[in-house]
Amino acid sequence: MPDPLLLTDRLVRRYLMGDSVVTALDGVSLSFARGEMTAIVGRSGSGKSTLLNLLGGLDRPTSGEITAEGRRISERSDDELALYRRTAVGFIFQFFNLVPTITARANIELPLVFANVLPAERRRRADELLGLVGLTARAGHRPSELSGGEQQRVAIARALANGAPVLLADEPTGNLDTKTAGEVMSLLERLNKERQLTVLLVTHDRGLADRHCTRVIEMSDGKVLSDAARAA
Repeated sequence: MPDPLLLTDRLVRRYLMGDSVVTALDGVSLSFARGEMTAIVGRSGSGKSTLLNLLGGLDRPTSGEITAEGRRISERSDDELALYRRTAVGFIFQFFNLVPTITARANIELPLVFANVLPAERRRRADELLGLVGLTARAGHRPSELSGGEQQRVAIARALANGAPVLLADEPTGNLDTKTAGEVMSLLERLNKERQLTVLLVTHDRGLADRHCTRVIEMSDGKVLSDAARAA
């Protein structure tokens, strides 16, 4: 079998809250293969978003280890971790996190600006991604002129801009109605299949997870309760 794209080994994350220590993750060991579409489900406070943040290099574990593309996160300097966040993973959030004063195209171009991609190439890639998510006609619109589903599709395109092989989505449908949520999940499923992207998403919606994902991990109190492959 090929080596996993992402691997966690006895991952622990504790936070100091006043005089108390809160354990958000408690000994989580998981592996994720290239091309998986995995949902991480559980109640609020189960540790699922903490796990996603650690996998994305947004936070460091208290103990345990994360291996990404064959190299341990703990071995990376802050600059190397910033490069990992920019090139190895793409982030999608519940509230879209688009810059409100610029257009959809310019929002998609932002990661490319930070990567020092030349303007002509930035525009070419942004327009290609707008077409991929079905928003070519909305390229010049600002976020306030787009529906929630359209804003999330712009956010997905932005997450793809630097060609990262992993998409990390934290409640990507949590701010959408049921119909639009299904459309966004179908788009993620299509990207997973057509581009062999590894998609890891956190969701409260077990029904969406069961319908669209090939693996469902259930968490509670910082631990993995179940980890099951399924036919999407």
